[in-house]
Amino acid sequence: MASSPTLICDKESWKDLKAHVADIKKTHLRDLMTDSDRCKSMMVEFDGLLLDYSRQCASLETINKLFKLAEAACLKQKINHMYNGEHINSTENRSVLHVALRASRDAVIHSDGKNVVPDVWNVLDKIREFSEGVRNGSWIGATGKALKDVVAIGIGGSFLGPLVVHSALQTDPEAIECARGRQLRFLANVDPIDVAKNIAGLNPETTMVVVISKTFTTAETMLNARTLREWISAALGPAAVSKHMVAVSTNLMLVEKFGIDPNNTFPFWDWVGGRYSVCSAVGVLPLSLQYGFPLVEKFLRGASSIDLHFHSAPYDKNIPVLLGLLSIWNVSFLGYPARAILPYSQALEKFAPHIQQVSMESNGKGVSIDGEPLPFETGEIDFGEPGTNGQHSFYQLIHQGRVIPCDFIGVVKSQQPVYLKGEVVSNHDELMSNFFAQPDALAYGKTPEQLQTENVPQNLIPHKTFSGNRPSLSLLLPSLNAYNIGQLLAIYEHRIAVEGFIWGINSFDQWGVELGKSLASQVRKQLNASRTKGEPVKGFNFSTTTMLTRYLQASSDVPSQPSTLLPKI
Repeated sequence: MASSPTLICDKESWKDLKAHVADIKKTHLRDLMTDSDRCKSMMVEFDGLLLDYSRQCASLETINKLFKLAEAACLKQKINHMYNGEHINSTENRSVLHVALRASRDAVIHSDGKNVVPDVWNVLDKIREFSEGVRNGSWIGATGKALKDVVAIGIGGSFLGPLVVHSALQTDPEAIECARGRQLRFLANVDPIDVAKNIAGLNPETTMVVVISKTFTTAETMLNARTLREWISAALGPAAVSKHMVAVSTNLMLVEKFGIDPNNTFPFWDWVGGRYSVCSAVGVLPLSLQYGFPLVEKFLRGASSIDLHFHSAPYDKNIPVLLGLLSIWNVSFLGYPARAILPYSQALEKFAPHIQQVSMESNGKGVSIDGEPLPFETGEIDFGEPGTNGQHSFYQLIHQGRVIPCDFIGVVKSQQPVYLKGEVVSNHDELMSNFFAQPDALAYGKTPEQLQTENVPQNLIPHKTFSGNRPSLSLLLPSLNAYNIGQLLAIYEHRIAVEGFIWGINSFDQWGVELGKSLASQVRKQLNASRTKGEPVKGFNFSTTTMLTRYLQASSDVPSQPSTLLPKI
């Protein structure tokens, strides 16, 4: 009988870090932050970015021990395996090559012995040509009108990644000019309310719909696609579909059967995971229709800059590696399972939800890549909100409740600066005052002795005491343009991969989403049988049977054979 593969927790470097925790627990960030040499060594600059992780509950010895853990986990080799196109997604027997999506035209990146970069650029060139045709009016709708509004239909990675880029670009001056007179909306939820909100105020004559589904079988996406196909057909006739709907998919047969011209299909590949697909046609097509390909290409170049940095920089200068190792330290050794993502930029309001998916779908695993049950927990519970909104929401818990490591993301230059005569600082300086203050407040806290010197009433001292010693890191971006947004997304993508490589899990499959979908299929069949044939609910447990029966009874006015009804707002 073959011996079980060695788990990372069996390595001496893991055990050494476990023993090291006791030393760190004896220290406080108030003391660690007095060491200027330590703080200086915990700052890293690259391509205009500045990372400061000196407010992590870690010493220089901790960092060196984490580097040894990375060596024990063969981190460098695993990164190389990814870039070399090896099938590191072993459960699906696939390469993981989202780095190829933003590689330069002359790069060479192989999957199964083939350089995939020319294929990537063939699609990018097709998107450039198509989007320019739509934007300049040479591609028109069925009634001869220009198509100025786009609805992108997709869910999960086909939605969250493109949405965060769109949200961040909407207030960028260059992007505003590129998008003038145009709209881009994202339809993800199968809830009919999402359909209603997304078509509200749109004219089918001037609307293009992009259907994003690799297999063209995703239940929620295809129902939404059929709904918008009906919306277009009802207004313009069935023949209009081929002029108003295009697809991002690999299933040309189903695309054509749906009524979309296969020539208007933009492919991507099985080595692109959904949550890592924003740099494929999934994101590039709708974003290019809105902003033009040249601006989106800057986004791709920003991501590529980080790809090269991640692949080549030594651990101590490698931003994604450092962030990944610090997450391992916080989760697996200090016992802090959550992470708050706190961008001090309203333009990044959709960033935390996107990283929530990339992180939790990638690393929420219970077995090793070899299928061995893990005796430790993996993954982080990610959440966040732009500052200063979050400060008036959940920072109370972060400061005086449970310990939650925080990522503070700041921007030097505002996309939309405001200056008011007579104010002490500009609006952006007011925002950034909080960006700089909050990490120190978490690190230092406030002691009872300090409160006593301020003559705080004795009965309030326990309530106003802040323990401090709460870890955070700060990432400062020079601005928030398309290039910087690409950098930021790539940093977090690679950070999450580092965590998975260290934990020894497969960060690139997502079997956990399948069970609920298969059970939903059973419910769907029951709802149809009950609606159309009056069949009683059966085959479910008591709880589900009771809830389903109540739902059917309370919605008995739903017709069994309905005629088409579309939302009206």
